[in-house]
Amino acid sequence: MTSPPPPRRPQLGPLLVRHRLARGWSQRRTAAELCAAAGVATLSRHEVSRWERQRRVPDGFWLGWLAFVLDVPVVVLAEAAARTRRIRSTAAGGPGRRGVAGARPGGRAGSGHDGGRPGGSTRGGGARAGATR
Repeated sequence: MTSPPPPRRPQLGPLLVRHRLARGWSQRRTAAELCAAAGVATLSRHEVSRWERQRRVPDGFWLGWLAFVLDVPVVVLAEAAARTRRIRSTAAGGPGRRGVAGARPGGRAGSGHDGGRPGGSTRGGGARAGATR
C-alpha cells in the first residue's frame, strides 16, 4: 500500500486570489487596504494583479502587509513566495519564455526601431535629442 502524495502547496498568486476573494474584495480594494495599512499611497490594483498573475513576486515589505490585511500567517505567504520564485527561476531557462532575447511582446523591436513600419526610422539609438514625453 502506498501513502497518498503530500498536499500540493500553492504558489503565491493563487493563494492571494483565494484569500482576497474569501474577503469579497476586488483588486482595487485590496490595494487600498494595503496602502492604508502600510501608509504608502503608491500601490495600485495593477500591482496586485501582477502579484496574482505571478508576473512579479512581492518583496518582504509587501508580504508582511499582505499577511496583515488578508489575515494570513506571514510564513505561509513567505513560503508561497519562495516556491513561486523557485518555479519562475526554473521556468525562465526553459522554452517558451521569449522567442528572441530582448524582444518585446507583440514582435516590436527595442528602443529606436519601429519594427519596419512604412515611414518609420530603422536607425535605432533611442530617443532623439530634445524630445520630451
